[in-house]
This record gives sequence, C-alpha cells and structure tokens, in this order.
Amino acid sequence: MSAADEGRSIGRLVSDATGELSGLMRDELELAKARLKHDVQQAGAGGGALAAAGLVAVFSLPPFAMALGYWLHAWWNVPLAIAFLITAGVFLLVAGILALVGRALLRRNSPKQDLTASIKESAAVLSNVKPHPRDRAPALPPASANGSGSHRAAVER
Repeated sequence: MSAADEGRSIGRLVSDATGELSGLMRDELELAKARLKHDVQQAGAGGGALAAAGLVAVFSLPPFAMALGYWLHAWWNVPLAIAFLITAGVFLLVAGILALVGRALLRRNSPKQDLTASIKESAAVLSNVKPHPRDRAPALPPASANGSGSHRAAVER
C-alpha cells in the first residue's frame, strides 16, 4: 500500500475503485459517441457524393447525349443510331466512375477496430473484479440506551 492509502479504510478503497470503474465506463461511452458521430459525418459525405453523382447523371444525360450523338453523326459520319449508342456507353462509364468514387468514400468509413478492442478490454477488466468475500454478516450496533430500539437511529449516529 502507498502512504496515501494507509489511512483509508477498505470500504473507502472499494468505494474509490467503484467510482473509478464507473468513470472509466462513462469515458468509454463518451469516446464511442464521439467516434460514431465522426463516422456518421463521414458516411454523410460519401452518401452526398453518391447523390450528387446520380443527380448529375440524371439531369445532364439527355442534352449531352443528344449533342454528342449529333456530333458523332456530323463529324465522323457514324449512323445516328450507332452514335447514340456510343453516347449512352460514354455516359454509363462516367456514372460508373462517379459511383466508384462514392463507394470508396463510404468504405473509408469502416467500423473502428480500436473502439471495439477498447470496449472489450474494459469489459474484461470489469469481469475480473471480484467483490470482497464476507465471512459473516456485519454485526448490528447495540440498541440505544434510551430504549428506542431504533436501528436506524443507531446507524445514523
């Protein structure tokens, strides 16, 4: 025991240990909340990128498809139907690239292994804590001299 602990009773030490374990669990929960908040923000950014990719593809596809199809037909003498098929393929390629970028942003937000390990470590420490064995029930204080017989009054003194 350290010099600081010698003056403290076992009950006080157990009380302090319980308070510290409780504080540790509160801190672990706060850490988990902060990390989850950050993860949700990152997932929102990835989802926003995917939504933007879809929106751009939907609204820009018709005018650009028409323009590219007519350009291929006018400059390269490609039949109009083939020119529009080439145009559709180009736009599908662009949409696929945008979807891959959004997926990469979402994958970067994978579950944090260190958070899980930290919580498991805290749970392991807490599961190894055993209460102090009691050989017998604590003795009750003697009845008061004034004959009230109130156990509560004796304990409160």
